[in-house]
Amino acid sequence: RTSALVYIPNDIPEPKANTKVTYQRAVERAIIELATVLNGRVMVLFTSYAQLRETASAIAPRLALGDIRLYDQVTGGSRESLVDGFRSTERAVLLGTRSFWQGVDIPGDDLSALVITRLPFAVPSEPVFAARSETYQDSFGDFAVPDAVLRFRQGFGRLIRTRTDRGIVAVLDSRIIGKGYGSAFLDSLPDCEVRIGPLEGLAHTAESWLVKPIGNQE
Repeated sequence: RTSALVYIPNDIPEPKANTKVTYQRAVERAIIELATVLNGRVMVLFTSYAQLRETASAIAPRLALGDIRLYDQVTGGSRESLVDGFRSTERAVLLGTRSFWQGVDIPGDDLSALVITRLPFAVPSEPVFAARSETYQDSFGDFAVPDAVLRFRQGFGRLIRTRTDRGIVAVLDSRIIGKGYGSAFLDSLPDCEVRIGPLEGLAHTAESWLVKPIGNQE
């Protein structure tokens, strides 16, 4: 509980077609404001390469104004080279999808905030996923949700890599508090503090959490 804080904005629309624009703008705002107060040190996990590309294009100019370097899969390079660049740059933000949800190890002060843009549900039409879904009577509840929960736990694990690491995880998908299955995601996490509040409170909460001594996180 003294290592990780989960912050869930409660005023972000769900990531669906009829709210796509307002949801996307909220994601961009969250990343920019977090990176600004934390001087970079933010990694963002996406479930869609298209959203990653759109986000990178939108936030790069704003981050550059604050002398914050952006590393993302749009510009190419291996996962290892992007992570190495992020770690070696004093003020940087890293955007990743797919392989970045697991196997990425950035311990210490190089990473202070992790942003999960969407709950990592698999694409229903993906052949292997679709074939396995057919073996379940309740394919969503018995397969899709547990599969996404596992990916979510793997993504969460990118933040705290050692006993002395501290940071904040921002979940920008309101379904985690607005849908019945959302509790499965929260219940899967290690014992950590969860705060729910407006998007405008995210950056201040992150900054306050990280400057307070361990054991004094009120």
